[in-house]
Amino acid sequence: MPLRIDDDRRRHLVQRLQGFFLEEFEMELSAFRADSLLDFLTAALGPQIYNQGVQDARRYLQQRLDDLDGEVHEPDGL
Repeated sequence: MPLRIDDDRRRHLVQRLQGFFLEEFEMELSAFRADSLLDFLTAALGPQIYNQGVQDARRYLQQRLDDLDGEVHEPDGL
Protein backbone atom coordinates (compact mmCIF):
# COMPACT_ATOMS: atom_id res chain seq x y z
CA MET A 1 0.00 0.00 0.00
CA PRO A 2 1.70 3.22 -1.12
CA LEU A 3 1.93 5.93 1.51
CA ARG A 4 0.09 9.12 0.52
CA ILE A 5 1.13 12.38 2.15
CA ASP A 6 -1.37 15.23 1.88
CA ASP A 7 -0.17 18.44 0.20
CA ASP A 8 0.09 20.58 3.36
CA ARG A 9 2.07 17.93 5.23
CA ARG A 10 4.30 17.35 2.17
CA ARG A 11 5.10 21.09 1.96
CA HIS A 12 5.92 21.13 5.66
CA LEU A 13 8.19 18.07 5.36
CA VAL A 14 9.97 19.52 2.32
CA GLN A 15 10.65 22.70 4.30
CA ARG A 16 11.94 20.64 7.24
CA LEU A 17 14.28 18.72 4.95
CA GLN A 18 15.55 21.97 3.47
CA GLY A 19 16.12 23.38 6.98
CA PHE A 20 17.85 20.19 8.11
CA PHE A 21 20.26 20.19 5.16
CA LEU A 22 21.02 23.86 5.64
CA GLU A 23 21.68 23.51 9.37
CA GLU A 24 23.49 20.16 9.38
CA PHE A 25 25.39 20.30 6.09
CA GLU A 26 25.36 24.03 5.27
CA MET A 27 23.83 23.03 1.95
CA GLU A 28 20.82 24.63 0.31
CA LEU A 29 18.43 22.01 -0.98
CA SER A 30 15.98 23.05 -3.69
CA ALA A 31 12.31 22.25 -3.19
CA PHE A 32 12.55 19.80 -6.11
CA ARG A 33 15.46 17.91 -4.53
CA ALA A 34 13.85 17.95 -1.09
CA ASP A 35 10.64 16.60 -2.61
CA SER A 36 12.58 13.85 -4.40
CA LEU A 37 14.40 12.98 -1.18
CA LEU A 38 11.08 12.83 0.64
CA ASP A 39 9.76 10.42 -1.99
CA PHE A 40 12.83 8.23 -1.60
CA LEU A 41 12.70 8.22 2.22
CA THR A 42 8.98 7.53 2.20
CA ALA A 43 9.43 4.55 -0.12
CA ALA A 44 12.54 3.23 1.64
CA LEU A 45 11.59 3.79 5.28
CA GLY A 46 7.82 4.27 5.29
CA PRO A 47 6.78 0.61 5.24
CA GLN A 48 9.17 -0.37 8.04
CA ILE A 49 8.11 2.54 10.23
CA TYR A 50 4.42 1.89 9.51
CA ASN A 51 4.77 -1.83 10.31
CA GLN A 52 6.59 -1.05 13.55
CA GLY A 53 3.79 1.34 14.53
CA VAL A 54 1.18 -1.33 13.83
CA GLN A 55 3.14 -3.88 15.89
CA ASP A 56 3.52 -1.41 18.78
CA ALA A 57 -0.21 -0.61 18.72
CA ARG A 58 -1.09 -4.33 18.60
CA ARG A 59 1.21 -5.09 21.54
CA TYR A 60 -0.26 -2.19 23.55
CA LEU A 61 -3.85 -3.25 22.84
CA GLN A 62 -3.07 -6.88 23.67
CA GLN A 63 -1.62 -5.81 27.04
CA ARG A 64 -4.77 -3.76 27.76
CA LEU A 65 -6.97 -6.75 26.83
CA ASP A 66 -4.90 -9.02 29.08
CA ASP A 67 -5.35 -6.52 31.94
CA LEU A 68 -9.10 -6.35 31.25
CA ASP A 69 -9.61 -9.96 32.30
CA GLY A 70 -8.10 -9.25 35.71
CA GLU A 71 -10.04 -6.01 36.12
CA VAL A 72 -13.52 -7.24 35.33
CA HIS A 73 -13.37 -10.94 36.17
CA GLU A 74 -15.90 -11.90 38.81
CA PRO A 75 -15.23 -15.06 40.77
CA ASP A 76 -17.93 -17.63 40.11
CA GLY A 77 -18.22 -18.52 43.82
CA LEU A 78 -17.35 -22.18 43.44
